[in-house]
Amino acid sequence: MEKIKFSGNLVSDSVLWSQLRLGDEESFSLLFGRYYSSLINYGRTLNSQDETVKDCVQDVFVDVWKNAKRLSDVVFVKAYLFSCVRNRISKIYERDHIFSSLNDVDSFDFNFDFSIEDRLISNETMEAKIENLNKHINNLPSRQKEALYLRFHQDLSIEQVAEVMNLNYQSAKNLLHRAIIRLRIEFTVPFLALVFN
Repeated sequence: MEKIKFSGNLVSDSVLWSQLRLGDEESFSLLFGRYYSSLINYGRTLNSQDETVKDCVQDVFVDVWKNAKRLSDVVFVKAYLFSCVRNRISKIYERDHIFSSLNDVDSFDFNFDFSIEDRLISNETMEAKIENLNKHINNLPSRQKEALYLRFHQDLSIEQVAEVMNLNYQSAKNLLHRAIIRLRIEFTVPFLALVFN
């Protein structure tokens, strides 16, 4: 496969990934620029130590570059990178004896405060409902909260959420379903549809 000359930043992840696998530095730089901030933000939800998170994300990109020619033809680049960051942070926890094994990654305390955007607020009643929804989302178990974050804040598909969280598809779907069912106890279906669609 020949290297492609890029005319802009509107190249798909799959094309950039293919070119990266051929050793193309521009493709690597574009992917780095496209996902660095999102990966840092995600890492901060799993670990509160900013420098540790930055080191993890940088290490992920270093590994991607060093192993470019051996990388598989990843279908979902964003999910793959999120998964790598999550795995690297879990290894740090394991190393620091916070977890006894990688299987305990379920014990992550997912630290993200959901705040449904102000653009949804059209009156005081809606504002009160949104404030109440934010409170209930933030009180969900960490795994459910993380799944919602990946699905609706990072726009990942259920399949991609499963990949990031190292679950099978049905488990990821069930996790999201349980979170939404818990929220539906307090809210009407049309209101949740407005927020989560």
